[in-house]
Amino acid sequence: MFVKVCGLSTPESVREAVESGADAVGFVLTASPRVVSPSQVSALLADVPERVSPIGVFRHEPVADAVAIARAAGLQWIQLHGARTREDIATVHDAGMKVIRAVTMDATRQEIEDWGEDLLLIDAAVPGSGETWDYAAMAEVPELQGRRWLLAGGLNPANVADASLKANAWGVDVSSGVEASRGVKDLAKIRDFVHAAKSDATV
Repeated sequence: MFVKVCGLSTPESVREAVESGADAVGFVLTASPRVVSPSQVSALLADVPERVSPIGVFRHEPVADAVAIARAAGLQWIQLHGARTREDIATVHDAGMKVIRAVTMDATRQEIEDWGEDLLLIDAAVPGSGETWDYAAMAEVPELQGRRWLLAGGLNPANVADASLKANAWGVDVSSGVEASRGVKDLAKIRDFVHAAKSDATV
C-alpha cells in the first residue's frame, strides 16, 4: 500500500511520516490553513530521503505557475486539483516533473479516465474537509481497473484499512485525518495511520 501524508509544515511532522514508512509527503503551496512557502519546503526537504517522494500541492493556479513554484521549492512532483486538462498534464511532463491529478468522488467517467498522469487521486466532494464518503463505490469503476490511484478524503487511522480494501485502492492520502487541529499535525496519528495502512497491505 502506497501512503502519502499531506499538509506537512514542520520538521517533526516530516520526520514522523518518513520514519513511520510513508512513501510520499505533501506540501501545500496554495491558499490553505496548511500552506507553506517554497523556501520552507526547501528546508523541510532536508528530512526527506530519496526513497520518499516530496510533492507540491496546488489548487487553481495555472499549471505554468505551479511548475515554477514547485521548481523554486526543489520539488519534482506536482499534485493538481481543480479544473484541469490533458494539456496541463503534458505541460508538467514537458517540464521534467511528475504529476498527480486530483478529482473528486463525483467526477465524471471522462474525468477519471487516464489522462497520462503518473497517479490519479480521488478525493471527497469537498477536498480537505475530512468528510467520509462511499469508498466502496470506487471498486467497480471500470476506468480504475488496473490503475495506480490514491484514495483520499475522510481517512484516519481507524478507517484507512477498511476504506482502502473496500475501494480496492492502490494507495491512500491523508491530511486532516492525522491532525490535532486544523493545519496542526498529530505525530502519533501520523504514525498510527501509516502503520494501519501498511498492515492492511500485508494481510
